[in-house]
Amino acid sequence: MMGNAFIYESLLKKGGLASTTNRLSVLEVIGNSTAPLTAQDVFETLRRSRHVNRVTVYRILELLVEKKLLERISGGDRAFRYGMGGKAGQKNHPHFFCTGCGSMECLRPESIHFDMAAFVRTFTGEVEKVEVRIDGLCKNCLKMKQKSE
Repeated sequence: MMGNAFIYESLLKKGGLASTTNRLSVLEVIGNSTAPLTAQDVFETLRRSRHVNRVTVYRILELLVEKKLLERISGGDRAFRYGMGGKAGQKNHPHFFCTGCGSMECLRPESIHFDMAAFVRTFTGEVEKVEVRIDGLCKNCLKMKQKSE
């Protein structure tokens, strides 16, 4: 965490939060991941290197989402995933959820076009968040399915 400690401390400060060891550790785990993680993934990763309470991890995740430092992403398996949020400089982007193995991956922002300006012109409410998730089979699950047919 040494290289990114300053970045995560700055994010917590931007969110008006104190830099505690647990908060920094949660941000590090999620920030170092190439894909959104479940709360259980975060807990198990942290538990490998030190003692941490599961409830504490869940509370930190919720607090970081509330402060928009993390983004909570709906999974096709009813489990939320967590990734870096808008205040962390993360661009809004779609995700792919594999219905076979339950993995989730980030897709490039330009992979799907959503015309927010056109939507806002026809919608009279206030948009707080746009979440795009594509469900299907990842290449590994697709290969396994083809082998079994």
